[in-house]
Amino acid sequence: MGEKKKFVMRPPQVVKVGTKKSAFVNFTEIAKMLHRQPKHLLAFLFAELGTTGNLDGSNQLVMKGKFQQKHIEAVLRRYIKEYVTCHTCKSPDTILAKEGRLFFLQCMLCQSKTSVQTIKSGFQAVTTKRKLIREKQ
Repeated sequence: MGEKKKFVMRPPQVVKVGTKKSAFVNFTEIAKMLHRQPKHLLAFLFAELGTTGNLDGSNQLVMKGKFQQKHIEAVLRRYIKEYVTCHTCKSPDTILAKEGRLFFLQCMLCQSKTSVQTIKSGFQAVTTKRKLIREKQ
C-alpha cells in the first residue's frame, strides 16, 4: 500500500440570507473537490437537514431555514464517510457509479467496489396545523 493520503476539506461557508434562509456559498466548489455531482450532494444535504432550497445564479446553495457552519460541516462529514472515502482502504480517490438502481463506490487505489445506500428523503416536519390535517381525514 502507498502512503496514507489525508483528505483535507475546505470548510463550508454558510451565511444568513434574510431571517429565514441560509446560503452555502462554496457548495459547487466543495462538490468539485469531492469529485461528486452537485445534484447528489444536494439531495443528501436536503435529506439530512430536512429542508429544501435551490442553487442561485452564482452557484450558491440557498436553503430554507437557519443553519450554522458546524451543522453543515457535520453533514458533509457524514456524506464523505458514506459516499466519498473507500470503505476498505479509506482512500478519497473514488468514483460513484450508478448501475441500474444501485450506486457503487469504486476505489481507484485498491479497486474495491461497495454498494452505497441511495439517499432517502428524511423526515418532513408538519408545518400546517395538525388539527386541519385530522379534519380532512
